[in-house]
Parts: sequence; C-alpha cells; structure tokens
Amino acid sequence: MKPFVPAFMLLCLSANAQQKFTVYFDFDIAETNTASMQNLSQWISDNPNVRIQKIYGYADKTGYDIYNQDLSERRASYVYEQLKAANINVENVEEKGFGERQSTANNSANDRKVVIQYAKPQILPPVVKTESDLSKQVTVSNIGDKIKLKDMNFYNNMDVLLPTSQPVLEDLLAILKARPTLKIQIQGHVCCQKEEPTKISEMRAIRVYNYLVKNGIDATRLSYASFGATKPIYPLPEKSEAEKVANRRVEIEIVAK
Repeated sequence: MKPFVPAFMLLCLSANAQQKFTVYFDFDIAETNTASMQNLSQWISDNPNVRIQKIYGYADKTGYDIYNQDLSERRASYVYEQLKAANINVENVEEKGFGERQSTANNSANDRKVVIQYAKPQILPPVVKTESDLSKQVTVSNIGDKIKLKDMNFYNNMDVLLPTSQPVLEDLLAILKARPTLKIQIQGHVCCQKEEPTKISEMRAIRVYNYLVKNGIDATRLSYASFGATKPIYPLPEKSEAEKVANRRVEIEIVAK
C-alpha cells in the first residue's frame, strides 16, 4: 500500500478564455477532508457567479483500471454536488471521469484530482453618460432663447420625421424629465416655398408636442407655434437638398426654467 499523502491542495490557474481550479485528492479518497473543504468553500465564496463548464475527475495508476475509472467518476460527482449545494451554476456542465488514463508513470499525487474548468462573467466598464449638446445648450440658455433641434428633420411636405430624428426626440424628452420646471414652445418650419397652404410647419410642431405628452410630459409645460418658411436657415430658394432638409426643422424656445 502507498504511504499516506497529506490533505489535498487546491490550485487555481488562469487562462485567457478559460480558467481552471484543481482539487488534489488523498490516496484512494473521493471526498474532501476538513482542510480541503475549507479551501474549496473559500474558492466558492470568491467565485459565486462563475459558469462551470467541465468537471473532470482523475486517478493515479495504483490499482486496477476499472476501479480507478470508478474512483475518478466519484471524485467528479462529489465536486459537482458540492458546487450545486453552494448554488454555483452547474447547468449543462460536462462531468466526466478519466480514470488513470492521463496519469504519470510514478503515481504522482498530482494525478489524484478533479479539474474544474470555468469562465468568469465578463465585467464591462461602467458606462459614463456624457451630457448631450442639446442638454448643454438648454443648461446655458436664457428665457426667450431659441435652440435648433439638430438632426430633427422631416420628409418633404410631410410631418413624418426622418429616422435620424428619433434620438433627438428621446434626448429632448430626457431633458424635460430631468428639468421639471423647464417649459418650452415647439416651433415648426418648412422649406422651399414662401406660401404654406397645408400648414405643414404646424403639423410638425404638433408631432413633437404629441410625442412628449404621450411620454409623460405635462401639457402645461409645452406649447407650439408654426412659422412656415418665414424664418429659414438658408435663403429661399435653397441651393441644395441639404439646405432644404435643414430648413424643414423644429426649434424650441425656452419659456421658463
């Protein structure tokens, strides 16, 4: 019979994509002793959110192949149950015994082990939310100031917003929610023609007004007005499609802060 080997050792190795924690067993034993359980418990305490991928049991070359296969499986099963009892996620884990197949020739104590392969949850850096340009403009504005809602534009002759306008709407909504005393007037504008028979600029202002009210902004904090093409950014007639898009816009006027 082999001399008695002292209590287990626990070893944690790091890898880039996968990490390992190895439990070394005493001779012919498939359960931890007191010292080993304390170390294993400490590892579990330090890694409550790991995702266990594999639990592989091993044995040394002492004894028969069949017995060592069974011993390695019992060691793996024992570790599995300890992890499960500690509420470690072992769902879909691969649990397997390799017997003495991967042991060294000198029956090393390093062969009597269970290897836990696991992955730690990815810890993302905290998102630092920066203040938007529109929020900065509102912060430094005075009552009566007008602020163009950059990138809030519409299809020609319609009150339908271009897809690029949605983030601007959401930003304006967040600003109003963060500043409960802020009151604004929403002002609609059109391009291309001095006359505005369809009142499209008013419809555009109402579109923004309705979005804000629908999403929780008190209507008493909002009003709207339309200016047609009387206050273009670029003179009429515009020289390019980009100038037309810029003139089809909505601005806000600060009414109260």
